[in-house]
Amino acid sequence: MVSVKKEPFKFYTRQNIIYLLGRKAHNLEELLIGIKEVPAMSIYHHTHHYLEMHEFLSPEPPNDYAYWITNILLEKLLGEEVASIDLRQLSTIEEIRSRLIEVIESYLQATQETTLRYAPNGQEFHFMSARTFVFPTKYKAIDLKQFLKYLKIVSLHSIYFHVFEAGLEKQIPDFATWLSSSLNESTLAKEFRKMDPYTQTLENLRQTLIKIVENRLKEIENGNS
Repeated sequence: MVSVKKEPFKFYTRQNIIYLLGRKAHNLEELLIGIKEVPAMSIYHHTHHYLEMHEFLSPEPPNDYAYWITNILLEKLLGEEVASIDLRQLSTIEEIRSRLIEVIESYLQATQETTLRYAPNGQEFHFMSARTFVFPTKYKAIDLKQFLKYLKIVSLHSIYFHVFEAGLEKQIPDFATWLSSSLNESTLAKEFRKMDPYTQTLENLRQTLIKIVENRLKEIENGNS
């Protein structure tokens, strides 16, 4: 039998307003300074917005910094290193910022004898940021069956929010946290956490989550609690 939670899981969604910060970088040194000084939401935007742009297509490129470094400055080795940063291992925006700084500073130190490359006119890196508005949907799940039902019908914006952003909101749990702390589904929560959401489209991500929950419900029906 599926356990019931007194406080239901409330599905939220969000919308962003994207805006220019009025700041741009012509070379790696200016990019590094910008990364150190821009607001946290700017770092988040440049490392995550591509995921929402590719709801049904494989997410490419991995982030704006890697794209600009690789394709505009033609610093391909650094671009690959920035692209390979594993965001799953970084739990806060500040950790992402610190890792970017570490990678770029190390590269600049190793190549300090090399002439700094400048972006062609019109292809400078423009720092952007986002203002996020979070609001509740009408969907509330009191058990695993309802949770599955609503996973199938909430918007992709809601899926995105609870996978990538809910952890940043102190009052709003992500899927795994709720499953573990409220339904005592620690094994299921671990399955949610170990998947890689950065290599999937949002629709594929939804289907992956659905399959994981469906498998768990089958186990429960077969008496494997």
